[in-house]
Amino acid sequence: MFATDTGASAQPSINDVVLAQPHETLGADELRQRACTELLRQASIGAALLDAGDPEPVAGAISEAAATAIEALLERDVQTPEPSDEACRRHHAANAARYAVGERVQVRHVLFAVTPGVDVNALRQRAEACLLDLRCADGGDRFAAVAASTSNCPSGAQGGELGWLSAGDCAPEFARELFGQVEIGVLPRLVHSRFGLHVVEVLAREAGVQPAYEAVHAAVAQSLRQHAFATALRQYLQLLAGQARVHGVDLDAAATPLVQ
Repeated sequence: MFATDTGASAQPSINDVVLAQPHETLGADELRQRACTELLRQASIGAALLDAGDPEPVAGAISEAAATAIEALLERDVQTPEPSDEACRRHHAANAARYAVGERVQVRHVLFAVTPGVDVNALRQRAEACLLDLRCADGGDRFAAVAASTSNCPSGAQGGELGWLSAGDCAPEFARELFGQVEIGVLPRLVHSRFGLHVVEVLAREAGVQPAYEAVHAAVAQSLRQHAFATALRQYLQLLAGQARVHGVDLDAAATPLVQ
């Protein structure tokens, strides 16, 4: 477990390096990202990969030297095994739809944008209430009306319509929720992306073509490498956090160590 002190009086910091100034209002994910980056920056100094005089981050921005040092640190300390062909075949068999070529979905959404200063908890409550409302709607095109009045996306003027999308048209975290699935209708969960929280309705799907394993082996292997790296990085950050004084940030809640 991460060693954290999340008391209300603690200013968010890692080993007394402040993560956010009093005038900044950060969402939980952005605060965790800053904390993880600072753990790695300080570890780079400890490993003599970065000068001890490297300036502390300003509004979460680190120096170019720190970014380079962190890359070197991770290359040195976060080792992941190469996935075996057997593991790749198992993964492909269980997730073949994910590698479909030409898959498209017709989608509309209501976006609750995460912007500087927004109360993320209040925003999530509004988004969840909207999701429940639209899942329970019976008759009429309530989705289009709600998108027009509520969505923070310009598509709201068209009832939230995004049209037909392929995976390459979306942010990766958005695409993961839409593609390789079978769901039609309003999704029973909020979709999180770098832009905010989305209530999503899938109007139609085109399945595309599922290539043979041999044709997508490289993509399958890369997916497993990324998963293994994320797991190893999370464990490495747990080790660093256990050796640090972590105040005012809940690192245990992070789904991934460095939120994109």
